[in-house]
Amino acid sequence: MRHMPASRAAVRSTVRRVAAVAASAALLAGPLATVAHAEPTPALPPELVEAVQRDLGLSPEEYLDRAARAQELGDYARSFRAERPDDFAGAWLSQDGESVVAVTNREAALRAEADGYQATVAPLSADGLERALAELNRWVAALPRELSSQVNNTYIDVLDNQIVIDIVNSPVGRALNLPSLIANLQVQLTPGMPENDPAPMGGDTYITADGDVRNTPLDRIGICSFGFNGVDADGDAVNITAGHCDAVARRDGGSTVYLPNRANIDESVQIGSFTNSTVGTDSTLDYGIIALNDAGVDAGLNRPIVRGGNGSTLTITGTAVPVVGAPVCKSGQSSSFTCGVVVADHVETQLVYSNGAETNVSGFATSACTLAGDSGGAIVTGTRALGVISGSNSAGAPDCVEANLVLAPSGGTSSLGISITDIESATGTRVRTADGV
Repeated sequence: MRHMPASRAAVRSTVRRVAAVAASAALLAGPLATVAHAEPTPALPPELVEAVQRDLGLSPEEYLDRAARAQELGDYARSFRAERPDDFAGAWLSQDGESVVAVTNREAALRAEADGYQATVAPLSADGLERALAELNRWVAALPRELSSQVNNTYIDVLDNQIVIDIVNSPVGRALNLPSLIANLQVQLTPGMPENDPAPMGGDTYITADGDVRNTPLDRIGICSFGFNGVDADGDAVNITAGHCDAVARRDGGSTVYLPNRANIDESVQIGSFTNSTVGTDSTLDYGIIALNDAGVDAGLNRPIVRGGNGSTLTITGTAVPVVGAPVCKSGQSSSFTCGVVVADHVETQLVYSNGAETNVSGFATSACTLAGDSGGAIVTGTRALGVISGSNSAGAPDCVEANLVLAPSGGTSSLGISITDIESATGTRVRTADGV
């Protein structure tokens, strides 16, 4: 059983899992081959209860309480930062579920403590860390291709109040002359990983085609999975998923989307098409919006639910933002419900396409295991939508047990998620919830 980190040092080691997301966060679609504490506790599917107990060592009540507490902390942190930007240095849940606020001076710490939060003093403000990260990313972008390819990703480690640059452990990577003026920069070396791993990941499966699936060659048919059901700015039904699943969107329009007929692909039912997608092109996000037709709505893609193992479902009650230490679970057909924690709320990964083009994708990292067949699926915290799965370092593993064993020496499993609130802001879509859309 995997538990929550047992100490701040353990949490810090968990953060290192972020690095392993880097290259495998690329185009994973491939060819076919604050809940009020006084409210009643929502019922969780049995499979999710099992995953929470197995992966987090928490009871369902503890899981929901920590998820809600993380969102309360997020609200407080945004307010505190807006009021005192030079004083705020970050926020997270500790291993025992307590809310911690990092500040840059003792007077600000006393203010946070008076508001009921644990406080710790750090040298750099969150604004300062973000400026340092932006400076570092500009430096990486200006490197020649043979050098920039050695940088897996960069991110803010709020626990240690520093910027981390993850570099391929190669002669070229180790020889990089890193900028010396960036504050609190930690260098991390990891083994190189295959570029653009095409292994599909997802929840409930859909397939994509260039047009009519009957006239699309098999090597142009993609397989991915649905994320959150929602509506667009006009109130029409959509599904929010990963942008890299829209294989033809950057040519003549969006891919057509089908529910697969596993016995005969040609008999698959079209349920919509991509109308908006990006993989770090129009924005730094990886998202895709599938406009659903009547068949898609009739199939049930207009309900506020996500699916886990054995057909069990979880009803979505709202949206959430990534908070370091917050418990998360993801749904997927390959590994069912698996859980972990948010290990970084701001990760930037460089993607390299087969034609040599480069782009960056921004998201958050979790320690939840994801396998081939899970990408594009839903990441939740408590019963709220948190993000969609973009990539993972365990795409090729046969199961999460083996993934954890193989990846344990380098920090364990790590997944890249794209914040649902960022997607909503960028697209005008809204996630369907039990009390809302």
